Amino acid sequence: MTFSPIVPFSGYSGWAFLKRTQTSQKAAFDTTATVKRDEDYFRKNIGKVNSAEELVADRRLLQVALGAYGLEGDINNKYFVKKVLADGTLTDGALANKLANKQYEKLSSAFGFGDFSTPRNKLSDFADKTLALYKQRQFETAVGEQNGDYRIALNAERELPALARKSGSEDTLWYTVLGNIPLRRVFERALGLPQSFGSIDLDQQLSTMKGRLETRFGSNSVRQFSDPAKVENIIRRFLVQSDLANASAQTPQGSALELLQAGGFRNRAR
Repeated sequence: MTFSPIVPFSGYSGWAFLKRTQTSQKAAFDTTATVKRDEDYFRKNIGKVNSAEELVADRRLLQVALGAYGLEGDINNKYFVKKVLADGTLTDGALANKLANKQYEKLSSAFGFGDFSTPRNKLSDFADKTLALYKQRQFETAVGEQNGDYRIALNAERELPALARKSGSEDTLWYTVLGNIPLRRVFERALGLPQSFGSIDLDQQLSTMKGRLETRFGSNSVRQFSDPAKVENIIRRFLVQSDLANASAQTPQGSALELLQAGGFRNRAR
């Protein structure tokens, strides 16, 4: 990756700069040689694929397909990926439906190998939609190489509104947050929860997060994040708290304070 985003500041001020310049920076990223090569190859060849097995056999196509859903780390797990794709999503026993990471379900549904006689990659707009997702996530990865917190924030900016619009019970949405590591990190930091929080009982995690969210946002509903202002608010809190935590960790006093706070939380959680 030859593109290096310009992020001259840390914390929320750096995030504000990134947001002001994101359109132009993203446009520059999309024209890099690596991205253009990936795009050209995908457009030329994805419509020729007829099965999950054929997609998995073409590493260059698979790289874009997985990258579009943040699953590029699985590129060498060919049997697993093929099973996810071939099973589809329309049956209860489909592998993608059993996995905690719902990006697998999105991947399998997008291609439709196990769901339809003619897979969706044959549709005329399939390449456009998949490449848009791929380039966005690759841009986020490039930003993350400069500042990991900003990559998490960009992910939250994209994923939270989509989650808020989903059907299902409120608790189902919350368990999706708890099972999504980047989203979970945003909520934990924004709500002032210690690193030890993930070790307590899951139902207690849910109850604690709901209570803290209601105190700070006036509602404990995940659906409130269909409002862009609420999304920006939790991102701002996440970045401010991350800055404070990073500054605190750089001093012996800060490290001791963090340990004391984490211990205090464990005592209260028993």
